[in-house]
Amino acid sequence: FIRVASQFIMLSLPVFSASEVEETLKRIQSHKGVVGTIVVNAEGIPIKTTMDNTTTVQYAGLISQLSDKARSVVRDLDPSNDLTFLRIRSKKHEIMVAPDKEFILIVIQNPAE
Repeated sequence: FIRVASQFIMLSLPVFSASEVEETLKRIQSHKGVVGTIVVNAEGIPIKTTMDNTTTVQYAGLISQLSDKARSVVRDLDPSNDLTFLRIRSKKHEIMVAPDKEFILIVIQNPAE
């Protein structure tokens, strides 16, 4: 988890070229237990995915809304603060979300692996 999370944070920085972003996504996807990755733009539209279309659209829409709500909660608690990472663990999956101004990176993994 720590390695994937650190790559998440690195990916959200705007100084990377397209090839560096692509390489980081491949590295994240290669981690044991990673089911899929999705990159969503500011409008909640998936722009890159390793998952099927139905799953991608479902995750993109719901996680975008959740990320917006979580960001709002963080700012309500402290207006000088901002959401940088969100981790959701369920019985079946762990969803890691790295929101940025222009994009949201979503990684779904199987926590049992």
